[in-house]
Amino acid sequence: MRCTRPRWELADVFRRHGAEYRQSRKLPKAHLQVMHAVEVCRTRYLGGHIQRCDSCGYERPAYNSCRNRHCPKCQSLAKARWLDARRRDLLPVGYFHTVFTVPHLLNPLVPWNKQVIYDILFRSAAETLKEFAANPRRGRGGKLGFTAILHTWDQKLLQHVHLHCVVPGGVLSEDRSRWIRSHRKFLFSVKALSKVFRAKFTEKLKQAYDAGDLRFSGAIASLAVPAVFRRLLDKLHSMPWIVYSKPPFASPEKVLDYLGRYTHRVAIANHRILEVDSESVTFSYRDRADGNQRKALTLPAREFIRRFLLHVLPKSYVRIRHFGFLAGANRTRDLACCRELLGLDPHPPEADDKSTNELMLELTGIDLTVCPHCHRGKLHTVEELSPLSTGPPWSADTS
Repeated sequence: MRCTRPRWELADVFRRHGAEYRQSRKLPKAHLQVMHAVEVCRTRYLGGHIQRCDSCGYERPAYNSCRNRHCPKCQSLAKARWLDARRRDLLPVGYFHTVFTVPHLLNPLVPWNKQVIYDILFRSAAETLKEFAANPRRGRGGKLGFTAILHTWDQKLLQHVHLHCVVPGGVLSEDRSRWIRSHRKFLFSVKALSKVFRAKFTEKLKQAYDAGDLRFSGAIASLAVPAVFRRLLDKLHSMPWIVYSKPPFASPEKVLDYLGRYTHRVAIANHRILEVDSESVTFSYRDRADGNQRKALTLPAREFIRRFLLHVLPKSYVRIRHFGFLAGANRTRDLACCRELLGLDPHPPEADDKSTNELMLELTGIDLTVCPHCHRGKLHTVEELSPLSTGPPWSADTS
């Protein structure tokens, strides 16, 4: 499979409209960092090296990447390395995909309180799943293991905070002597999951309010009043919360394919950007309400940038987390025990430390060392290119 460069990229949006957007409003440092990183990614600004073919003498520059996790161009290799490291964690069981969604009623609160809301989401979902797994009446009476991935957007780049959880179909018994399989077709009752999840989330939200951990500004300033915040909690308690679970994957290998779609995804991929002009940005989206048809949406450039920046994560925030027997200090011991109970080698070999070229070859079918001009010779570095600048105060970081 060969990858072709999209005609338009997110970088083109920021290069054309970023300066005006920055001048029109006061932006947090994190937003400035992301915009700058995307603008200069794989350009002479970041430096790089000159490559020359040892057969035909063809030369080309290869510029450095920004490595910012919000940059669409910098996720393929990061994703490939992450997935390669996860292969040894796979168990020969069915895997379920369960999604926990935060009601849109809370959307105005999120931009001012990202870390608090995201942390509450992770903790509430994890506690719910672990509680069900440990209860013999609801689950199987043991220790569950799962990976949770935070997403904050929908297809139109609007706020849609939700957690994708990939869960092996079974639990490790409390005495670690048995692997207890889940039901073949479903994990837990989603109706019961949603009620427990709602109760845990709203209780933690109230605790955050009581502790003074929430910020209220602008349009949500009135929520600082206890009676107003109480009414919000009452509404949250009275409405249905969305939790859904898909049937298990056909094989553990399919799990990796599926995870690859979610782990290192950013709010919009470059191939979805169809047109960038002097006033607007047009991009494709899938309309879930209309049979998942692919459609095009045109937004004023300012609105497109505003929506994209809604999804910038707090600095160093971890959006992929492991829980239960896949987490923490007990991970190695618990996973080895699960593997042994399932008839596998408890200690599989470590993942190979593959080079960038090896990973790209697996991912795209492209051998980065082959000359694109003569297709016979190999490219070798003949000159280093220093960065043009260390950058402004908001220069790129990888957070």
